[in-house]
Amino acid sequence: MINEDIPIFNQQKSIVMAVRTQFENSSEVGVFAKLTNTYCLTAVGACENFYSTFEGELADVVPVVHCQIGGCRIVGRLTVGNRHGLLVPNTTTDQELQHLRNSLPDSVKLQRVEERLSALGNVIACNDYVALVHPDLDKETEEILADTLKVEVFRQTIAGNVLVGSYCVFSNQGGLVHPKTKVADQDELSSLLQVPLVAGTVNRGSEVLAGGMVVNDWCAFCGIDTTTTEVSVIESVFKLGDAQPSAIATEIRDSLVDRDISVPFQ
Repeated sequence: MINEDIPIFNQQKSIVMAVRTQFENSSEVGVFAKLTNTYCLTAVGACENFYSTFEGELADVVPVVHCQIGGCRIVGRLTVGNRHGLLVPNTTTDQELQHLRNSLPDSVKLQRVEERLSALGNVIACNDYVALVHPDLDKETEEILADTLKVEVFRQTIAGNVLVGSYCVFSNQGGLVHPKTKVADQDELSSLLQVPLVAGTVNRGSEVLAGGMVVNDWCAFCGIDTTTTEVSVIESVFKLGDAQPSAIATEIRDSLVDRDISVPFQ
């Protein structure tokens, strides 16, 4: 029986929070998967358990796409994307590109880029509004990134590391950064990204955050070695307990931004 006092989105499938999983014998979940608010990519593997975990939690909400990039299974490290688009390296074959085009929602722009730093997931971190990039990323790639993913781009380092895509993970709700990131740097990054940030780890102390987890606005998947404390931090900073799998919050935010731009004060 439906309780009419509960908002409609709370009557949907119960919210996924942080799910522990592994790819074959690896806890590096973020190496073999890419998760956004409109799609999820998972690597082709000998064991279907990894794909099934994502499919079981996400199938009702977003498409889960089985794929490889340039014949490699490290799809999470080779690609970067958000709800607006997906960038893939020039090693992506025409057949792989066509498979992605056929599988992704029509609203998602797909773009292959010529970039010498071809592990795009290691050198770019983004949500639906902002991207942090490696200081040496090509200017042309930066422009393609801003245009395809509709983000504001900032060249940054995380705790002195240029691989910003490896050492931080953030959604539209919050973010996790390298444990040695100074408080002043966290504050600066937080003001750039407009989301709260905390320093943390995954997989029992691993600093390579994006290698060990993937997250969107309502759920996260992390390596099976991730401790209960680490899971609690992830669920807290990404606000996974009170999010909902839908475009409701995103549409509200976008409409407010559009209204602020287009309607003069009365």
